[in-house]
Amino acid sequence: MDETHQPLPAARQPLIPRTLAEWRTLALLGGPILIAQVAQMANGVIDTVMAGHASAEDLAAVGIGSSIWMPVFLFFMGLLGALQPIISGYNGARTFDKIMPATWQGLYLAAAGSVIMILLLRHVHPLLELLNLEANTARITQGYLDAFSWGVPALLLMNALRGLTDGLGHTRVIMAFSVLSTLINLPLNYIFIFGKFGVPAMGGIGCGWATTLSNGLAALALLIYLNRSEAYRRFHLLADWVRPNLAGLSYILKLGVPIGFTIFVEASMFSVIALFLAPLGPVVVAGHQIALNVVSLLFMLPLSIGMALTLRISFLVGAGAPDTARLISHSTLILAGLVALVFASLLWGFSEQIAALYTRDIDVQAVTIRLLAFAALFQIADVIQVTCISALRGYKDTRVPMFIMLFSFWGIGLPLGYALTFTDLFRPAMGAAGFWVGLTGGLTSAGILLGWRLLRFAPADSSHR
Repeated sequence: MDETHQPLPAARQPLIPRTLAEWRTLALLGGPILIAQVAQMANGVIDTVMAGHASAEDLAAVGIGSSIWMPVFLFFMGLLGALQPIISGYNGARTFDKIMPATWQGLYLAAAGSVIMILLLRHVHPLLELLNLEANTARITQGYLDAFSWGVPALLLMNALRGLTDGLGHTRVIMAFSVLSTLINLPLNYIFIFGKFGVPAMGGIGCGWATTLSNGLAALALLIYLNRSEAYRRFHLLADWVRPNLAGLSYILKLGVPIGFTIFVEASMFSVIALFLAPLGPVVVAGHQIALNVVSLLFMLPLSIGMALTLRISFLVGAGAPDTARLISHSTLILAGLVALVFASLLWGFSEQIAALYTRDIDVQAVTIRLLAFAALFQIADVIQVTCISALRGYKDTRVPMFIMLFSFWGIGLPLGYALTFTDLFRPAMGAAGFWVGLTGGLTSAGILLGWRLLRFAPADSSHR
């Protein structure tokens, strides 16, 4: 197997050159991951903008539908994300015979997850009734989810196969097919939403069909590539087919369920905050959403570094290089801190310009500018915690970090944010800024606890491979 994607560490190299070499490897792994993440985010932006041009009802329905399927998908994405450190570890240990059996167990879990997710999305009527949606908006929302659900198997298939490609260090593969999916989604949205080339205009429901077809075509193209590529000559899905194996499935679930639950907890917390802020009025909600969107965009870079760090540490642990794994896990905290300081400075120094890019409403701009000042502090805590938890996932340590995140988000961040936003318990009620202070407090707690676990327990955890 070619080692250009995940090189073995050089022997007896001085500390600084060795650190810079590892950072270069992170950049080579993380760059394509970043592009893939941005491409996937672009799909949501495209759906929102184009549905908005159809009608306000279509925009609302697509937004509500997305907020329903996204947390469920994030759980299964996290679960299947366990394949990446598992296969990367096998790659590092050069136990190539274990790679396809692990991949097949992931594919079985993706199939089971598809059935569960489809059933959930096709039976959201009780939830829509609880939301008291206007009848036509509810109809479009259910139609969008019904159409989207047909593409769930392709979506989870690509996430399972990402375990194989990323685990082997070939992060450009999913980058290419994520970009392909986005490029296909744009014209299909135009055709299905507005009714072109003989296709009836479907409005927001058309977004669901466009996403399903773009995911399906991208997944099919990925399968063809894996079957014909020279790089995957020794890894054939059909030739290396294995039956479901309880031990293999349990291993993935043991690592993946905590990852999926952690991501779900984080995503659901932001949804809960949006609901809490609704009574404060549309201006406050709009300013909060803009600040959250800005932070989410910036988060793509540290998230990509973190995903690359997971791959690199699991590879090094598998390769029997725990000292280099410790070096990269610790030194990346320095790199992450530098990234966080740059982002915080941008948010602090250019808040007015950023707000003006999103809206011309003076009142919304004022709320956004105030929240971006708090978002600058939030950014530092967020970058540190994602780096720590990503390193721990590389060591296949996922259960304790799950409890740390649950405690930090729901035990500290949300209660503190609610108290600061709506009550005078600690100081006069701060409005939406209170939740940003609470979030920062929760993330700071997570960063400290995860950092302590990483620095204290990572060497012991690395033995469990």
